[in-house]
Amino acid sequence: MRNVQPEASHYIGGAYVEDAAGDAIDVTYAATGEQVATLHAATPAVVDRALAAAEAARRDWAALPGVERGRVLRRAADLLRERNRELSEIETIDTGKPLQETLVADAASAADALEWFGGIAATVRGEHLQLGADWAYTIREPLGVCVGIGAWNYPTQIAAWKAAPALACGNTMVFKPSEETPLCALKLAEILTEAGAPPGVFNVVQGRGDVGAALVTDPRVAKVSLTGSVPTGRKVYAAAAEGMRHVTMELGGKSPMLVFDDADIDAAVGGAILGNFYSSGQICSNGTRVFVQSGIRDAFLDRLSERLKGVVMGDPLDEAVNFGPLVSEAQLTKVLGHIRDGVAEGATLVTGGNRVDRDGWYVEPTVFADVTDDMSIARQEIFGPVASILTFEDEAEAIARANATSFGLAAGVFTADLARGHRVAAAFEAGTCWINTYNLTPVEIGFGGAKQSGIGRENGLGAIEHFSQLKTVYVGMGGVDAPY
Repeated sequence: MRNVQPEASHYIGGAYVEDAAGDAIDVTYAATGEQVATLHAATPAVVDRALAAAEAARRDWAALPGVERGRVLRRAADLLRERNRELSEIETIDTGKPLQETLVADAASAADALEWFGGIAATVRGEHLQLGADWAYTIREPLGVCVGIGAWNYPTQIAAWKAAPALACGNTMVFKPSEETPLCALKLAEILTEAGAPPGVFNVVQGRGDVGAALVTDPRVAKVSLTGSVPTGRKVYAAAAEGMRHVTMELGGKSPMLVFDDADIDAAVGGAILGNFYSSGQICSNGTRVFVQSGIRDAFLDRLSERLKGVVMGDPLDEAVNFGPLVSEAQLTKVLGHIRDGVAEGATLVTGGNRVDRDGWYVEPTVFADVTDDMSIARQEIFGPVASILTFEDEAEAIARANATSFGLAAGVFTADLARGHRVAAAFEAGTCWINTYNLTPVEIGFGGAKQSGIGRENGLGAIEHFSQLKTVYVGMGGVDAPY
């Protein structure tokens, strides 16, 4: 196994920084439970040092032409791609996700974000408005010091999804990874420095909720971008609001996937697999409420059960493995509890449902049928490999039930009738929707939720709006009339 112990716990001002007085953060390999590294949470002095570095760097970084900032991001993208194998192995050790997956979905998608936002950094601009003889113009300006708070399921991708638009707009950032997966953001910081980012432009500090709270409430911070659960989002949003800080909240979901009887069943089953079992189900946008039209319910379940026989479980560092463990023992306990609840509530356990008898935190891919809307497994975000299959009769019923949730992150529909597909997508109360596919999130399009699933958007041009602000300048070309 690759040595993943970093040089130090934090990365500030273009260099590694350690303060062993901080609480220990142990990194374990989810496939075995083996401890592979130890880091330390940021002390107040480390937090202050990181924010001071970001504050010191922000004016000079913002003053650079956008094309120069873009070059740094594009060089960093190239370095990520060159080192994809090494970074993917670290990601696998950090998260437990199969190397087969991380090789294509993690550092690679981070590189896509850096490349795309690097390419548009020079195009960030306002507009001109002619107002008779007078005129006005707008300037899109950076916000200042931004704080990014990451989740543990996609640590490299999330760090880049936040850093790329922030830095493209001329902001600086202090990023706190999840304490469950602290390794990967350090590598991104290293690479940005190597690519030419001045010291202090992108900093990484480790820690738990207390460190996040210190960052979010610091008066030097202009913007907070969080990926996490709804309960965490509420707390961070409230804390940020005290200082009137800008926020982006990418939170959880209980997303619906609608499968109509004219759908290509293999495609729909493939969508259900991507939306429930990829990354062992640890994806916020997962379509975990699969509504299948009653006429194809049995055929859908048969095909899904058959396809799940293709699961290859084992050491995630083996590229033949396509299904890995959950990220931690705590997450394993949580998921098993939800499975027990599903059985107790009367759902039919079609397949899976057990902890796997091997080292590490593995749970079998689990499918429940005969699920009703009031069951806890249909209402609560599980964040594990558990799919709930519900049935419906007609389109109006399906849409009403799909929207009957406080979440609104994502939704999908499978149908051969594209008019219906567009109609259903328009009716979904969700921020990110798919027709005849699921969980594709290219950097070119915005990603984010509605209702309790968040505010703001990541990726796409919308992210530029959320990492910058408009200044309006009115130019008077004549005299000034006044009443006295």
